[in-house]
Amino acid sequence: TISRPPFSAMYWTPAQQLAHLTVNGASLRTGDLFASGTVSGPRPDELGCLLELTWGGRQPLRLPDGTRTFLEDGDEVTVTAWAPGPQGTRIGLGEVTGQVVPATP
Repeated sequence: TISRPPFSAMYWTPAQQLAHLTVNGASLRTGDLFASGTVSGPRPDELGCLLELTWGGRQPLRLPDGTRTFLEDGDEVTVTAWAPGPQGTRIGLGEVTGQVVPATP
């Protein structure tokens, strides 16, 4: 784990993000997804992307297998999330994993 950004630190709530998306006529239907953009908190361990974590590539991030400033071929990234549930429980939102593969000519 390299970061734990809290969505609670976001400036806009999900309802406000939805309003901004649709106020000028963009259509949205049940089941559609919309993205919040990068989620970052105020602490260094809450920064939400490698660009922020490495200060634009100027400060490499130390990992168990070396250092990174940006993703490289072969890197695998897993994103997991949860939301607060009733009475202090957590609702798991699953995880997604992807691997960076070399570009093909």
